[in-house]
Amino acid sequence: MSTPVKIALAYCSGAGHTRRLAEEIAAGVMGAGGAPVLIDVTAMDEGDWAAMAGAAAIVFGAPTYMGSAAADFKAFMDASSDIWVDQLWADKLAGGFTVATFASGDKLSTLMQLSVFAAQHGMVWLGQGEIGAPVDADKPEINQSGAWLGLAATSVRDKTLMVSRGDAETARRFGARMAKAAQRWG
Repeated sequence: MSTPVKIALAYCSGAGHTRRLAEEIAAGVMGAGGAPVLIDVTAMDEGDWAAMAGAAAIVFGAPTYMGSAAADFKAFMDASSDIWVDQLWADKLAGGFTVATFASGDKLSTLMQLSVFAAQHGMVWLGQGEIGAPVDADKPEINQSGAWLGLAATSVRDKTLMVSRGDAETARRFGARMAKAAQRWG
């Protein structure tokens, strides 16, 4: 039996919606035989940086506030500059996820910011690959935002859910995709 591939989920969350997506992605990673490590970038220690260094893939997550990634995530990005200088994350797989209040919510802007960040680190980006309705009528709630660059979700008012059931399922599928790709890549 092989060792499960480690996938780091580095995120920040304001009201808990992004954390919920991270947990759903982690469930998908585990379901595909991977080992997720959830890292809240607002409370990092040396162990968290080491976990990212030892991961086969890092999935970055931030809420979209005012058209871009939340300031707390940007602080994490800036703190990674020493890693960038030595390209210590080069050739790792990367992906990204975000959540906003509105269906569009300018989430693509955040996903672009995350993908450029990964590119600067020399990482290989993996987008979201689920086709939902209206193209596939058997998947009416999957990839409701129609985003391909990464996982995009819309927050819901029901705090027991945080995101819709369809977005939660899309997140699990995204996590499984990331784990399977990391197993092939690594």
